[in-house]
Amino acid sequence: MSLSLYQRLAISLVLVFMLILGVFYWWSSELHTRTRLEAEQRLHLNLAAHLVHDNPLLADGVYDYQGLENLFHTLMLLGPSFEFYYLDPNGKILTYSAKPDKIRRAAVSLTPISQLLEHPDTVPVLGDDPRNPLGQKIFSAAPVNKDGNLQGYLYMIIGGEAYDSVFAKVWESTALQQLALWVATTLFFLLIVLLGLFRFFTRPLQKLTVTMQEFRANAQVLKPEQCTSQNHSEVHQLGCAFQEMAAQINAQFEKMRQLDEQRRILLADLSHDLRTPLANLQGYIETLALNEQSLSESERRRFVEVSLKNARNLKRLIDQIFELAYLEGGQITLSQEAFPLGELLYDVVAKFALSAGKKGVELHIFPEHCGCQVFADIAKLERVLTNLLENALRHTPSGGRINIRLVLRDGKVRVEVQDTGVGIGQNELAYIFDARYRASNSQEDRTLHTGLGLAISKKLMALLDSELKVQSELGKGTCFSFELKQASY
Repeated sequence: MSLSLYQRLAISLVLVFMLILGVFYWWSSELHTRTRLEAEQRLHLNLAAHLVHDNPLLADGVYDYQGLENLFHTLMLLGPSFEFYYLDPNGKILTYSAKPDKIRRAAVSLTPISQLLEHPDTVPVLGDDPRNPLGQKIFSAAPVNKDGNLQGYLYMIIGGEAYDSVFAKVWESTALQQLALWVATTLFFLLIVLLGLFRFFTRPLQKLTVTMQEFRANAQVLKPEQCTSQNHSEVHQLGCAFQEMAAQINAQFEKMRQLDEQRRILLADLSHDLRTPLANLQGYIETLALNEQSLSESERRRFVEVSLKNARNLKRLIDQIFELAYLEGGQITLSQEAFPLGELLYDVVAKFALSAGKKGVELHIFPEHCGCQVFADIAKLERVLTNLLENALRHTPSGGRINIRLVLRDGKVRVEVQDTGVGIGQNELAYIFDARYRASNSQEDRTLHTGLGLAISKKLMALLDSELKVQSELGKGTCFSFELKQASY
């Protein structure tokens, strides 16, 4: 059976508590018993010696054993907690006041007696109990001499059988039972309090475990708790850290799911775009192969030109697909250097001058003479400017203008590509940089374009540590802008 952490802690606490209670009870009992025995033995240490000195029977040597037995009987009546025995020099019991069947030893060991007589400060010293063959008790002893010769010993047990009997009855009394019950109740209540504290401290950990199990089963946190910095509990902080981690995992998982969905859509669109020029190319080549003899020279030339156009469009589409894939995979390396931005702008504008003139669109750079230098990758920047001008020219009708404006501010150069084209609706601006996205009012032309230019430009500017931004108003034109670091001279 699998036990929870709280159950294991509770069982361990109960066992440890019982062990500590047992050890404490044993230790306190031993300490109490030893202290009581030492105190009683010290109190009656010289009692046997006084009896030997003051009693004529013992002081002159013992010959009247019957009289000595009567003396012991009288002394035991006066002191019920004492037992008196007269021993010979070898420890044999000669005289006592008790029924013969109560005496279970014929002799006692003299070693404890000698130890007590020679070293009285070593109390408590236990001697043999004549009424218990295996028991030992504290005692008082004194030698009995006559004319300098040892006659025997007065051996006096302190706390005899009568004492033990009375003590047992007192222990069984109601008052002591109530005291023991009160102590046991107090200890039980303490145990319950400790178990409650364990429950209180382990409950957050149990909740965290449930949350982790739910996350493992559903890959999401169902009921996130409020995380506050004022709570210094390690378990609470651990739970907050786990919830933050789970939220990040969920966000990344959702982002990956969206990217995967976008890639599937992009793949489907690109497959369609690839199929169109490929089908045209195949059709014209098959026509040339089948009807080569019947076609005139001009028709063959036109078929070849159309095939080349479709091949170039196909190559351009494939190149942009690979470029976007490299950008997303982080496989593009930068070669940044300082160069004059004005020269690059005029070179790029020169590439579109002829097509802009045929369409009736004016191209202008402001200011006309710009000597500022920037620090960037010239090839990547040329690719971005080419995409932006191509996109602006495609959506600017005849008679329109495309202005490239440079603004110097705070050590940076702001580049703006502004056209007077059809513009983009505000509800579509958020999607303009998505791959294959085309605005609803985009201009149709005969030039095949993949719809990847703005997505590629956005990623290229991110590599150049800049952000490509867009502002547009429907029917009035669009302005793309980004900032570059100005190179120091």
